[in-house]
Amino acid sequence: MFDALQDRLQGVFKALRVQGVLTEEVVDQTLREVRLALLDADVNLNVVKDLLERVRVKSLGEDIRSSLSPAQEVVRIVRDELIDILGREASLLTFSKEFPTVFLMVGLQGSGKTTTSGKLALWLAGRKRRPMLVSTDVYRPAAREQLAVIAKAVQIPIFAGEGINSANALALAARKDAADRGHDVLIVDTAGRLHIDAELMNEVSELRTMLRPSEVLLVADAMVGQDAVRSAQEFHERLGTTGVILTKLDGDARGGAALSIRHVTGQPIKFMGVGEKYDQLEVFYPDRIVSRILGMGDILSLIEKAESKIDKQKALEVHRKLQTDSFTLEDFRDQLRQVRQMGSMDQMLGMLPKVGIFKDVGKVHVDDKELVYIEAIINSMTPQERRNHEIVNGKRRKRIARGSGTSVQQVNQVLKQYFQMRKMMKSMSQSLLGRGLSRLRMPAGPGAA
Repeated sequence: MFDALQDRLQGVFKALRVQGVLTEEVVDQTLREVRLALLDADVNLNVVKDLLERVRVKSLGEDIRSSLSPAQEVVRIVRDELIDILGREASLLTFSKEFPTVFLMVGLQGSGKTTTSGKLALWLAGRKRRPMLVSTDVYRPAAREQLAVIAKAVQIPIFAGEGINSANALALAARKDAADRGHDVLIVDTAGRLHIDAELMNEVSELRTMLRPSEVLLVADAMVGQDAVRSAQEFHERLGTTGVILTKLDGDARGGAALSIRHVTGQPIKFMGVGEKYDQLEVFYPDRIVSRILGMGDILSLIEKAESKIDKQKALEVHRKLQTDSFTLEDFRDQLRQVRQMGSMDQMLGMLPKVGIFKDVGKVHVDDKELVYIEAIINSMTPQERRNHEIVNGKRRKRIARGSGTSVQQVNQVLKQYFQMRKMMKSMSQSLLGRGLSRLRMPAGPGAA
């Protein structure tokens, strides 16, 4: 996510740090490089112009000239202006006083609208809501069946509407059924088209008037860059959308759509899809996204992922073992299993700040399939070997390789990774994740203060 833009901007700011004095010439040269980086990332031209003009004015102010670290001040200004462009605060969903709240999902065909409807339902269910799904796409073959498959996978009720072949009739019947069954949210997956046309807009506009949804959420494919911005603008002008969900952001190395859509349309990005799995939908936090773009990491999101996926008691136990050098290969295997539940390794490494012990993390690529081989190798060890790596000699390594269907070299590599992970996790538990572990602390027991 944003890899290309992140690399370019880090190079620009690295060059800026060697400048002893922040002159107008240095600022202009820096902003030229920033401009090229943003345009190369497919950021809207008007967004780039507005951003750089504000950055230039503030960078040449007296406060910056007198600063002990002018380069850091310029980075801070760029950070603040990027956050302003993205909306500064996370935009939360609006719920209706009427029952049920209706969320209308709109967008072009192929944007991931149906899958995102299921993801949003699962996200809501995890926050004590009782959502129901319905598809009003009566045109595309098997569209309603596709949503039914997704609903079953995420264990969310769906209104099938058998025998009903009108979008309006489906929506009204689903709303009544949701109310009768006590569902407080109805997510309406509307029909899409390959391009925006009058027929599509008229149908969705009728649904909007009839259902009075609390949110009209445009689902846009981040991979198409400025085309996503243009479609978002047109949908908003014709329908009055209330927010955007960007899909496939995990595969968008440039980030042009994310950095343009709020500024161009005036509509906030509410969620982002960061993977194919149904639980890979995240709230869009502007400050965290900008921190990732500037290589500052996103430790808060990483901690939240850990809190939702990792057993709290086990996390504290691992922390204790790391501090006492009793972290074994069994613990290593268990940690890998829990890490795999959090998403791809590359995605999580991207949340670490590119400084200190993690300064070279951007150069690391981890194939998630390798985690399967690592687990197979550790499972091929005896309990004694897993608990005491020092007894794993050459003869044992050959046996472990045969048992796991791998090579001795791969067994050696796993042991090396184990030593590296012990060292890295110990550093993390002492510094960056100290905040997260404090949030994971369990009550001391009855009568604890």
